Amino acid sequence: MRRTRMHAMFSFMHSRMPLRPALIPLLLALFASGCAEFDLARHQAPALPGWSLDFDDEFDRAGAPDPSKWTPELGYVRNGEAQYYTARPQNVRVENGMLVIEARKERYQGFSYTSASITTFDHRQFLYGRIEVRAKLPGGLGTWPAIWLLGADINQVGWPACGEIDIMENVGHEPSRIYGTVHTPAYNHTLKTAKGGTLDAEAPAEKFHVYALEWSKDRLDFFVDDRRYFIFHNEGRGNAVWPFDKPQYLILNLAIGGDWGGERGINDQLFPHRYLIDFVRVYHRPDAVSQR
Repeated sequence: MRRTRMHAMFSFMHSRMPLRPALIPLLLALFASGCAEFDLARHQAPALPGWSLDFDDEFDRAGAPDPSKWTPELGYVRNGEAQYYTARPQNVRVENGMLVIEARKERYQGFSYTSASITTFDHRQFLYGRIEVRAKLPGGLGTWPAIWLLGADINQVGWPACGEIDIMENVGHEPSRIYGTVHTPAYNHTLKTAKGGTLDAEAPAEKFHVYALEWSKDRLDFFVDDRRYFIFHNEGRGNAVWPFDKPQYLILNLAIGGDWGGERGINDQLFPHRYLIDFVRVYHRPDAVSQR
């Protein structure tokens, strides 16, 4: 239908019939409508065989991130990081069909850097499914972008009892290495027992890749561009090992410095840094549980 309308419009415009001036605004409006319709179709989440789409953001509306899906974190939050998180458009916005999280070298609220972190905590929490994020990472010493999940009961039980799933982490001093990691009461970085895997991706600061997690009752599978590189199994030993039978919420953030990202310093000459996210999609199997 879309192709037929566009084809007919161009055929009319290129016919030998004289074009009346009064028709020009109408034809331009039809052309814009056709382009908008085509662009919307480009951003629609595709069907995934065996899965149903449960949540998505294609970032196709310019401005602030959709407030019905995302809440910004504000201020200093965690991990000894050097940035102050804001909700300003300088740090987080949607433009050109992308979510842009931008870290800047600037004095703000007593900090030397600003950046952004957004979460679904107030809007959507998830239990099992496939989470996909297509992103191009920032690059440079001191950067620490992440895609991750935290247990929605963190305010009641604390960390690590709530459980944490790091779908993707990258630090600037290891520019091509992607980390997927699990933190639980028994397995976490403070005990030096965290479980995880790594994969060297092709130029993640120059190319988009799809970072994904498949989460079931029995296991967690981590992927880059459908290449699985780490599996974490449910050992059947309770919450200390598997706190992943309850809802978690999604976080997208770009940290600067911190306990890990700042291990080898921060290169101030490289700012601003931009973390570009093309889409976020969460699928579930029809027979699985999704927490709304």
